[in-house]
Amino acid sequence: MLYWAAVFFVIAIVAAVFGFGGIASASASIAQILFVIFAVLFVVALILRMVRK
Repeated sequence: MLYWAAVFFVIAIVAAVFGFGGIASASASIAQILFVIFAVLFVVALILRMVRK
């Protein structure tokens, strides 16, 4: 998931460089959402691992 967030971030940067504001904005939003989901799942996994030990 972190990979896909990075991919959308790169797409947003490339689109912004070429002047496609709408595509850059959409790609950046998708990258932010994916990163937040990744961060939440990572924290949940860490907590579950601590509880099981």
